[in-house]
Amino acid sequence: MCTFAGFAAEPTEAGKKGEAFNPGEVILHHVADSHEWHWFSTDNGSFVSYFPIIAYQPGKGLSVFSSEKVAEGKTYQNFKLEEEKLTTLDGSKVYDFSITKNVAALAVSSLLLFLVFTSVARSYRQRVGRAPSGLQGFLEPFVIFIRDEVAKKSIGPKYERYMPYLLTVFFFIWFNNLLGLTPGAANLTGNIAVTMMLAVLTLIVTLFSSNKYYWEHIFWTPGVPLPLRIIMIPVELIGVITKPFSLMVRLFANITAGHIIILSFISLIFIFRSALTGFLSVPFGLFISVLELLVSVLQAYIFTLLTAMYIGGALEEHHHDESHGHDENFGTADERDGGSDIAHLTRPDVAAH
Repeated sequence: MCTFAGFAAEPTEAGKKGEAFNPGEVILHHVADSHEWHWFSTDNGSFVSYFPIIAYQPGKGLSVFSSEKVAEGKTYQNFKLEEEKLTTLDGSKVYDFSITKNVAALAVSSLLLFLVFTSVARSYRQRVGRAPSGLQGFLEPFVIFIRDEVAKKSIGPKYERYMPYLLTVFFFIWFNNLLGLTPGAANLTGNIAVTMMLAVLTLIVTLFSSNKYYWEHIFWTPGVPLPLRIIMIPVELIGVITKPFSLMVRLFANITAGHIIILSFISLIFIFRSALTGFLSVPFGLFISVLELLVSVLQAYIFTLLTAMYIGGALEEHHHDESHGHDENFGTADERDGGSDIAHLTRPDVAAH
C-alpha cells in the first residue's frame, strides 16, 4: 500500500551543526528534483512531505513504499537513494516510477490552471456583452496579446486552430515560473525533462502542421544548385531538430540561472556571517527576485512566440503561388477594397480628369 507522510517533523542531526556550510550542495539540492518536499527547517527539525516510491525490478515485481524509508542514506529492503537516484543494494536493474517533487508540482500547477480558466470561462458565459472584471479582466489582455501579436502575425489566417496550444504553453510556463519563485516551491520549469517535453510537443505540432512546400524546402531546397541540394538535406534536417532543442535549453537555462543567482546571494550570508554581507546580499537578492518576475513572463512569451514562428514557417506557402493567387482573385486586398488614394489617383480614367 502506498504511504505518504505529510509535513513530517524530521529531527536535525546533531553532527550537522558542526559541519561547514556547503553552498554548492545547498543550491543544487534546491534546484534539483527530489523524492520528498522539504518545506522549511527549525531548530527542532525539518518539515518534509514524503512521496511514494514506485519501483519495478524485473523478475521481482513492483515495490511501493514511502520515500521516508530511504531518506538520509537509509536503506529499505533492497533499495537506497544515491543523490536522489533510486538504486539497489545488489546492483540489479530497477525502474523508478516514483512520485517526485516535480511530479507533485506539475499536478498542483495543472489543477491551478484548470480552476483558474474554468472560472474565467464561467465569467465569459455570464458576462456576455459586458466589460470583463476580476480574474477575467486581469487575464484577458494576455489572451488578446497572444492572439493579435503572436498568433496572427506569426501563423497567419490559420492561427485560430493553434490558439488553444499557444495559450496553454504560455500560461503553463508563466504560472510555473511564478510558482517556482515562492519559498519552498519546486523548480518545475528549471527541469530539463519538463522543458524537453514542451519542446517535443512543439516539434510534433509543427511537423503535423507542415505542408508540401515545407518538406520540399527541406529535401529539395529550391534555388540551389543540384550538388548543394544534396548537402542541404542533412543541414535542413538538423535545423528541424535544433529549433525545439533551442527552446528546451533556453527555458531551462534561464530559469535555473535565476534560481542559482538568488540562492548564491543568500548563501553569502552563511559563508561570511557578517552584518555587512547581509546588508549587501539581501538587496541584491531582492533585486534579482523582482527581476525574475519579469523573466518569468518574458520566457513564457519567448517560448510561445518561437513556437508560433515555427508553426507559421511550416504553414508558409510558396511566394510564387501567393502572387499567382492574388492575380486570380483580381489583385491584392487593397485593390479589391478600392485601393489606396494614390492608386486611385493614378488610374488612367481618373488621371484624365
